[in-house]
Amino acid sequence: MEVLPSVCPLDCPDTCSFDVTVDQGKVVKVRGSKANPVTRGVICNKVSRSYPDFVHGEGRIPHPMRRTGPKGSGRYERISWDEALAEIENQFSAIINEYGSEAILPLNYAGPHGMLAGGSMDMRFFHRLGATQLKRNPMCGGVKSTAYKATLGSAPAMQPEQIIHAKLIVVWGNNVTFSNLHLAPLIKEAKSHGAKLVVVDPKRIKIAEQADMFLGIQPGTDVVLAFAIAQELEAMGALDHDFIENHVLGADRFMEEARRYPLEEAAKICGLTPEEIKAFAKLYAESNPAAIAMGNGLERNRNGGNGVRAILALPAIAGKFGVRGGGVTGGSGNLFPKTSDKLTRPDLLPYNTRSLNILDVGRHLDEQDLEIPIKGVFIYNHNPVIVAPDQNQMKRALAREDIFIVGCDVVMTDSMAYADIILPAATHFEHDDIFGAYGQPYLQRAEAVIEPVGEALPNTEIFRRLAATFGFNEAPLQATDKELMDDALDGLSVKLNGVAPSEIPVGTAISMEREVGEVILFQNTYPATPSGKIELQSDMLEQQFKERDITYKELKSSYPLTIISPSSNKLITSTFGGLKSNDGAPTLEMHPEDAQRRGLSDGQRVRIFNELGEVFLNVEVTDAVRPGVLCSPKGSWFKTTDNNQTVSALAPTSKADLCEGACYNDARVEVEAA
Repeated sequence: MEVLPSVCPLDCPDTCSFDVTVDQGKVVKVRGSKANPVTRGVICNKVSRSYPDFVHGEGRIPHPMRRTGPKGSGRYERISWDEALAEIENQFSAIINEYGSEAILPLNYAGPHGMLAGGSMDMRFFHRLGATQLKRNPMCGGVKSTAYKATLGSAPAMQPEQIIHAKLIVVWGNNVTFSNLHLAPLIKEAKSHGAKLVVVDPKRIKIAEQADMFLGIQPGTDVVLAFAIAQELEAMGALDHDFIENHVLGADRFMEEARRYPLEEAAKICGLTPEEIKAFAKLYAESNPAAIAMGNGLERNRNGGNGVRAILALPAIAGKFGVRGGGVTGGSGNLFPKTSDKLTRPDLLPYNTRSLNILDVGRHLDEQDLEIPIKGVFIYNHNPVIVAPDQNQMKRALAREDIFIVGCDVVMTDSMAYADIILPAATHFEHDDIFGAYGQPYLQRAEAVIEPVGEALPNTEIFRRLAATFGFNEAPLQATDKELMDDALDGLSVKLNGVAPSEIPVGTAISMEREVGEVILFQNTYPATPSGKIELQSDMLEQQFKERDITYKELKSSYPLTIISPSSNKLITSTFGGLKSNDGAPTLEMHPEDAQRRGLSDGQRVRIFNELGEVFLNVEVTDAVRPGVLCSPKGSWFKTTDNNQTVSALAPTSKADLCEGACYNDARVEVEAA
């Protein structure tokens, strides 16, 4: 038995360091290590309890397989790697000969966050093949990052460790306990020094138990709340006119738009009282330093991008930047000197190859509405039938017999059951990789702690072999993992005193703040925007999305209730959904007023429905959600349902204001007794 260092690869801002106990070639225990100073040896329960079963459990895909039954039946026969690769080459080549290379689509998302497994040799292969490109960031994070970039450019902002110096911390749309765990002890430390905590969220999340103020906002109205706070700051004389003059572009236009929503009207739209908004604004004005920690929850609606922009406007107009612990947390990814073009080689792609929004894939496959139809799909790092909005259309799409589907995953997900050929992928415990982060500034490298289970292979080796099968033997398509690591962060060795990325010692974490010191915006870093200022009006957004100014859009629906689908304490997106420990279905949280109006009682089985689908759950009557809002966590698999529909079946495919992003929290439904 031995304990070996590793890193968590899952879709979370924290990127924890691990100590992995290995016994006779098996992972038997996963614990946090103290290599990463942010995560401090603490990891979430869903990771510690789930990984051994995930790696070695009955759901693991041990070898390549070919489908023998109808799509979705889960009936397969074992085949060899050579047979699997040859069939993929034969099928894809036949499709390309008839329709062209754009008839092939890689359907992948953010499974592993290691830079090699997440997107390296796979992208080189699909670029060389000339396959249709996929815009992945609209699914999650793209709206927020686009809004951030338009406002602050590629500049990093406050990193999480600095939040202990704040006198006020605003957690806005950020389910800290489940999705940003290591912010919680930092908040606790700040509070021990007298800091106040405000939580803004449609649900009274766990961190709100510690809050001095909780604002249970109506989903999609964050921009209006920010407008209202801006007006109150102006009325109190709390705007920093010198800072605005020197460092902010578009403040006048922002304030003009804010004044269109008088306090009473703004409060009504947000589902708050005027007194609550006034109290929040007063606390924000009087607290220095004041820090805002935004999550991705507030981007998941039609106003997501403008909501983020409006929140970023508050520290700008109030002059909260330029001090330790002041401003906003974020932009960690901008600290890492990534060289994605060198890693993924888009230069291999034929000129003018089309690109599709990941949110539209279900429709394109189901309706075959493209001039060049998609006839071959390669699903990896993704579980689309569970994650994609309008789940029922995605199921119909993947069930089409005239589409050849390759699936590649660690375990037999609900999506893999639609594949014609399945390839066994290795977990991150079975290969080397390098890990940046999007929520903290530490770079880490990990090596394999066990041999691959069964015939599993790392993504990089799978696509090397696939490239060779297609006759792509050029150097970029046969690069080693060591070469890929160094390509991923080309030039980093200069910053590491001659140590290449592939040589970073395992069990260590290197701060990307080491060059500039602790990042303090307007002290040692500045907005990387065209104007060099915080841009509250954006020519870039005007050109791309017709959203130069920050605005609010109302949503009208014939369905009376909003359902939100945040993270849970069991799953990270849909990862671990196949484990026995996650067999039980989630509940539907509903406010007592909404339950009483429908004659529903706690624990009762209910039907949640709209024009897209219907989901059956047990209702949990609680005032943790505001009236008019329902809550049921995302990520559950079909095994938890009566009808193979989960909460994603209710989510629309409408697009947010920026990035054509997903609008999961714009789902409108009705509920009745089942």
